[in-house]
Amino acid sequence: MDALQIASILIVLAGAFGCVNYFFLRLPSSIGILVVALIVSLVMMGIDTLVPAYGIRDTARALVLEAEFSDTLLQGMLGLLLFAGALHVKIDDLREQGVSVALMATLGVAVSTAIAGFGLSWALGVPMLVALVWGALISPTDPVAVLGVLRTANLRKSLETQIAGESLFNDGVGYVVFLLLVSLAFPAASATESGLGAALQLFFQEALGGALLGALAGWLTFQLMKRIDDYALEVLLSLGLVLGGYSLAVELHLSGPIMAVVAGLFIGEVGVKHGMSETTRRYLNAFWELIDEILNALLFLLIGIEVFAVTFEASTLLAGALAIGLSLVARLGAVAVPTLALARWRKVGRDVVPIMTWGGLKGGISVALVLSLPESEYKPLLLAMTYIVVVFSIVVQGLTIAPLARRLNREPDLL
Repeated sequence: MDALQIASILIVLAGAFGCVNYFFLRLPSSIGILVVALIVSLVMMGIDTLVPAYGIRDTARALVLEAEFSDTLLQGMLGLLLFAGALHVKIDDLREQGVSVALMATLGVAVSTAIAGFGLSWALGVPMLVALVWGALISPTDPVAVLGVLRTANLRKSLETQIAGESLFNDGVGYVVFLLLVSLAFPAASATESGLGAALQLFFQEALGGALLGALAGWLTFQLMKRIDDYALEVLLSLGLVLGGYSLAVELHLSGPIMAVVAGLFIGEVGVKHGMSETTRRYLNAFWELIDEILNALLFLLIGIEVFAVTFEASTLLAGALAIGLSLVARLGAVAVPTLALARWRKVGRDVVPIMTWGGLKGGISVALVLSLPESEYKPLLLAMTYIVVVFSIVVQGLTIAPLARRLNREPDLL
C-alpha cells in the first residue's frame, strides 16, 4: 500500500472508533479512540489464535509496520502537535513559572532517566547504558496527552502553566538525551560520533540550536504576518513555519521539537498580539485546534493498533508491571527534586507533587523512540515495557488525573 492508502485507512478507522466511543463509551475523545482500537486489536488477535488460517494478525501487523509509527510521529506529526499546543501557552505566564519549568525539563529529565535506568539494570540485569536509554525515552511526558487532560482538570493557572510548559519542553530535552545515550550505548549503529565529549556537543547543538532556529523562524514569519491582512495566507504561513522549520531543523541536526515549541510560543504571543487582525486570530486558532484534534485522534489510534508490533510473553508482562512502577517512581523523583529545591526560595503548593507526578502521562513519543532503537536482543523487551507503560499511563492515569486534580485543587497548603 502507498502512503495515501495507509492514511485513508487510518482516518476511516479513527472516525469509526471515535463514533463507537461517542455513542457507547463516552470517554474523552482521544483516550476513547485508543481504548476502542486496543479492544479491536486484541479481539482480532484472539480470533487469529482460534482461526489462524485467515492470517488476520499478519495482515494487521503488516499495516502497522507500513504505517512506520516512529517516522510518522517524529518526522511528521510531532512538530504540528507541539506548535498547536505552544500557541495557547502565554509567555508571561510561562515566565512566572520559568525556573520551575526549566528545572523540571532539564534536572527532572536527568533524575527520571537515572532512576528508571538504574532501577531497570538492577532489577532485570539489562546493561547500564541500554537501561539508561530506556530511562531517557520513558522520561518525557507527552504534551498531546497532558494538554488534553488540562482541558478537563480545571487547574489553577500557575499549576496549569507549569504542567503545560514542562510537557512542551521536556520531550525535546528528553529526545536529545535519548540521542546522546543511544550514541554511547549503540556506537556502531548510531549516526553520530560516540564518546562523552561528542555526546555533550550533540546535546547543546540540538537543544540550543533548535531554540534559536525556532525563535528566528518565528520572528521572520511574524514580520510577514504583520504586513499582511489575509487570514488564509497567514494560516498558510503558520503551517509553512512548522513544516519547513521542523524539516530544516532535522536537516541541520537541531532539535525539531524544541524548534516547534519556541516558534509556537512566539507566534502565540507576539504574532497574535501584534501581527494579526481579529479575523485572522479567530481562523488561526480554529485551524490549529482542528489540526490538534485530528492528529490526536490519529496518534491515539496508532498507539492502540501498535499492539500488533509488540511481542507479549509472561516474562514481558511481568517486566511491564515492573516498568509501570519504575516509571512512576522516576516521575516522582523528576517532580519532587526540583520542587523541593525551589521550596527553599519560593512557596510551592502541596498539590504540585501529586498532581504533576500522576499527571505526567507518557504517550506516542516514548513508543516512537523505542521503535527507532537499533535492533538488539533487548529491543523486544524494551518495546513491550514501553507499550505497557504508555497504555497504563494514558488509560488509567489519564482517566483519573482530572478527578484527583479537582479534589486537590483547593486553595493549596504551601510547602
